[in-house]
Amino acid sequence: MVYAAFPHRTFPRGPYERAADAVIDQAGTDPRFLAQLMQGLTDLDAQRDVPFAELDADVAAAVLRGADGTPFLTAIVDSVVVTLYSDPEVWELLGYEGPSYALGGYLHRGFDDLDWLPDPRIEHEEEMTA
Repeated sequence: MVYAAFPHRTFPRGPYERAADAVIDQAGTDPRFLAQLMQGLTDLDAQRDVPFAELDADVAAAVLRGADGTPFLTAIVDSVVVTLYSDPEVWELLGYEGPSYALGGYLHRGFDDLDWLPDPRIEHEEEMTA
């Protein structure tokens, strides 16, 4: 389900498994979240003739779009988005160098690293003196 909600073809299984583990850990300490999780998974399985886990990626994504805005999916997304995109393995895959506060900030570590943009066209008019 985590992959269906956040599909990245270049991500290995590890970050997805760690994000799913965070959801399971949260369910282990929060009875309300556990109840939402169990009911939500049951509801997802009831959407098609086969369990959600057996759906192909496109159908699974469509089923999740149908659950958009439900307390279940909102709770899962809130948990997974933080865990998945806080994973240093994901940072490396996305080209993010990580937080810079421990290294003195971004001023001397990429603040002006705009090599992906074209050079700006700088024009100015000469001052006319009379």
